[in-house]
Amino acid sequence: MGDVNLSLLTDRVMDAATISSWMREVEASVRAERDHLVQLDSAIGDADHGINMDRGMTAVLGGLDEAAPADISALCKQVGMTLVKSVGGASGPLYGTFFLRMAGALSADESVDAADFAKALRAGVEGVVQRGRAEAGDKTMFDALAPALDALDAALASGGGLAAALADATIAAEKGRDATEFMVARKGRASYLGQRSVGHVDPGATSATILIAAAASAFATGG
Repeated sequence: MGDVNLSLLTDRVMDAATISSWMREVEASVRAERDHLVQLDSAIGDADHGINMDRGMTAVLGGLDEAAPADISALCKQVGMTLVKSVGGASGPLYGTFFLRMAGALSADESVDAADFAKALRAGVEGVVQRGRAEAGDKTMFDALAPALDALDAALASGGGLAAALADATIAAEKGRDATEFMVARKGRASYLGQRSVGHVDPGATSATILIAAAASAFATGG
């Protein structure tokens, strides 16, 4: 009996409440890092990444407070649509696509297991790649997201739980983010700078790391 109960507790790990907690963690972190994101973007972009992300996440929470869907696919779709509508620049379509692709990969259930959540995250990243045409080393958010998802998959494949796997993913994302400092930008406005983009951490990779770290925090606290 005890084994059965443990299985029930560990098999279905992601639900709408936890995704909502994830979004609250992202909003709080983006708000705290808003000026830092602006500073990073002022060096190689339009100096509005922090402002745009802050506005977008505020809108996301407003929507969730007003009406949060019970099934996780609908919730991710709502988040994605809100980001597309409220975040300016390239970040809105990219982050919006991330969550819309997640929604498409998730079933209309109230919860899913770790493997299905990881697949949904992978679908989100693939959507970002298709939308932004980014590759590893282009100095974009992909340089944080790709290693994060690889670390997540590896941890889950080795039998680790989702919370621990997300912690590993956060470390990988941070390393990927930091590595962008030494890259020459090949996408977006930063690419216009050429070699002058070297020496600056990519703001998109920074906000992407916030996204992964917030998920780890939400799961570590039980949603």
